[in-house]
Amino acid sequence: MRGLNKPHFTPDRMSAADTHHARYQPPANEPEELRGSALQLLAECDAQIKADATMSLKDRWDAGAIHLDRMAVLRSDAVIPGRPSRPALVSPRELERRPMNTVTGRAALIHALAHIEFNAINLALDAVWRFNDMPPEFYADWLQVAAEEALHFTLLNTHLASLGYGYGDFSAHNSLWEMAEKTREDVLARMALVPRTLEARGLDATPAVRAKLAQAGDEPAAAILDIILRDEVGHVAIGNRWYGWLCRKQGAEPLSTYRELARHYKAPVLKGPFNLEARRAAGFTEEELLALNKA
Repeated sequence: MRGLNKPHFTPDRMSAADTHHARYQPPANEPEELRGSALQLLAECDAQIKADATMSLKDRWDAGAIHLDRMAVLRSDAVIPGRPSRPALVSPRELERRPMNTVTGRAALIHALAHIEFNAINLALDAVWRFNDMPPEFYADWLQVAAEEALHFTLLNTHLASLGYGYGDFSAHNSLWEMAEKTREDVLARMALVPRTLEARGLDATPAVRAKLAQAGDEPAAAILDIILRDEVGHVAIGNRWYGWLCRKQGAEPLSTYRELARHYKAPVLKGPFNLEARRAAGFTEEELLALNKA
């Protein structure tokens, strides 16, 4: 976020309330509805405005200023997700690797993390608006995820600015959103393959990335990753909770259903090492963890 002072990072105290965020305005003379507002925010192209407004939406929901229509079948005329003209989106294989012993190399890594968090905002907002006829807690959970992802993006974007760069200055890939497109008609598949698969990979990868940044002397970035890992355990737990709820509702056996969904939607094959402690904290069963190691 341009113009912000460099923040002091305290992982166990930082929250969405610790950053300034703009108020998103619902249509004039209409009571604000959560899922409709989430859809409008998903279409926002400016990354920092989207992050700020997502945190503001969560504030208004917590204050009881927004109602929920969980049965509405919504449609969008806008291109979603809204995204800025930069970064350029390329294949993961085309992303340039840069040494961590340079400011540019560290900035490229911070940018990659910020891009993941920007996509994570979009994924959570998409879950709020897209899937109707779910319990009210489902929408509250994914709004919480969206607001925390918005905080993560803001922290990373602010730190990126302190290094002399901004979001969009490096190329990025679109793999996270591609899975959202594949699962747009199936909430069970979405819960199985986005939070429990793609986002859970972050639980495995974050400790090593944090260690690289700390070794390079970037303690502020390492502290941001402490915040992200703490929150991402909760986000994956939310995915696990709703995956289990949907399996019970549909009479589906979780392990075999997951294998079939991963095959059908061509989910990436997960490779270790796995952060078993974080995965247990996020609600994966011992049977699921054993299956990971057999994959």
